[in-house]
Amino acid sequence: MICANITRTADGALRFGGADVAVLTEKYGSPLYIMDEARIRENCRTYKNAMAEAFGPAALPLYASKAASFKQIYRIMMEEGMGVDIVSSGELYTAAAVGFPMHKAYFHSNNKTDADIAYGIDCGMGHFVVDNVEELDAIDRIAGARNKIQPVLLRMTPGIDPHTYAAVSTGQVDSKFGSAIETGQAEEITRHALTCQHLRLDGFHCHVGSQVFDSDVYLRAADIMLHFVAEMRDKLGFVTTELDLGGGYGVRYTENDPIINIGANIHQVAAAVKSLCAALKLDVPVIRMEPGRSIVADAGLTVYTVGTVKRIPGYKNYVSVDGGMTDNPRFALYGSKYTVVPVSRTLPETVMRCSVVGRCCESGDIIQENVLMPADIRRGEKIAVLTTGAYNYAMSSNYNRVPRLPIVMVNKNGDYLAVRRETPADVAQYDV
Repeated sequence: MICANITRTADGALRFGGADVAVLTEKYGSPLYIMDEARIRENCRTYKNAMAEAFGPAALPLYASKAASFKQIYRIMMEEGMGVDIVSSGELYTAAAVGFPMHKAYFHSNNKTDADIAYGIDCGMGHFVVDNVEELDAIDRIAGARNKIQPVLLRMTPGIDPHTYAAVSTGQVDSKFGSAIETGQAEEITRHALTCQHLRLDGFHCHVGSQVFDSDVYLRAADIMLHFVAEMRDKLGFVTTELDLGGGYGVRYTENDPIINIGANIHQVAAAVKSLCAALKLDVPVIRMEPGRSIVADAGLTVYTVGTVKRIPGYKNYVSVDGGMTDNPRFALYGSKYTVVPVSRTLPETVMRCSVVGRCCESGDIIQENVLMPADIRRGEKIAVLTTGAYNYAMSSNYNRVPRLPIVMVNKNGDYLAVRRETPADVAQYDV
C-alpha cells in the first residue's frame, strides 16, 4: 500500500490506522470519510522536530487549514504545538471555537474584507499576511480605530515556476497572490508598510505552489527572498525578523509518486538559508513553513458503496458509487490521480479496467479513470479511495442537494465522530 497506516488482513480485509474499514462503514454508514488521528499527529511532529533541529526552537510549522478545517483538527494542532494559517473568517471562527491560541495564527488570502480584518484583529490574530496595498491600508485603518498595533507579514511573489499543476502554482510573477519582486512592487509595498502607524512589519512571506516532491523550489525561493531581505535592509534600513517560506511538499496518491523524507528536505533548506544569510551578513530570520496537504492527506481515506456496474462491450466499464464530485471534486478540477481499492478483498486474478464515477448529474463526475477492479464487482460492494484527507471534505459541496459526509476519527482507543453526517434537512435549512 502507498502508506504504512494502510494494511490488509490475511483474508483481505482493509485496515486503516489499525481499524477495520468495513466495520467502520457498517457502523457509520456510506459514503464515509475516515481519518487516522495518529498519522496526523505523527506528521505534525515530523515538521515540528525537523524545524526545531534545523532552524532553532523559534521556528514553527503552520498547519494550512484550507486542507481540512473542522474543530477537531484545531484541537489536534493546539495539542501538538502547531501554528495555523487560515484564509477566511469561517476557518478563524472554527479555530477560535475550540480555544486555539490566536497569537499562533496567520490570516492569509488575497481579498480580505473589512469584516474579515476586524474579526481577525478582535480575535487577537497573530499576523495578517498582507497581499496588497489596499489591504495594508485597511488593516492600518481598522487597527487604528481599535488603538492597536497589528503585526503583519507581506506576501511576495518570487517569480518561480514550481513545475506543478497550473491551478496550484502561486509563486510566478503573473499571479493573483502577493506583490512581485521582479516588477518593483514588493519594494513599493514594503516602503508603504513602514509608514503605517498601526502596523508592525515583521517580515515577508512567499508560497510557490503545491504537491512539490523535492526542495528545489524552496531553495530557489529562499535565495530570492533572502536577497530581497538584504536589499530592504540596505535600502530602507528594515531588518526582517520573520520569513515564511510557505508550504507545498507533496504526498503519495499512487505507487508512482516518490516517497519524501520531509525531515531531510527541511535540513537541506535550513543549510542553504544559513549559508546564504552568512554570505549576505544577515541574522537568520525566524522561519515559518505552511504544511497542509502533507499533514492530513495520507491520514484520510473515503469509503463508498458500489451502486451500478455498467459494462459496454468493446468500449468501457463504469463502476458508479454513492458519492462523487460533491465529496471529492479534485479529479474534476485538476485530473488528480488516486489509488482505488476494494475494501473486503484483494484484487483477484480476473479483473476489469473501469472508470469509478459518482452519482451527480454531470459527465465530469469522475473519481478516477483506468482503475482495476474485480471483474465480478457488484452492487453493494465497498471500495476505498486512499489519501483523501486533504482538499476533499474541505472542498465538498451540496451540488445536486447531496448532503456532505461525516468524518470518523480512529486512534488507539477506537473510533469517534468528528463531523456528523449532513441530512437533507440540513441542506435545506436556510431556504425560506
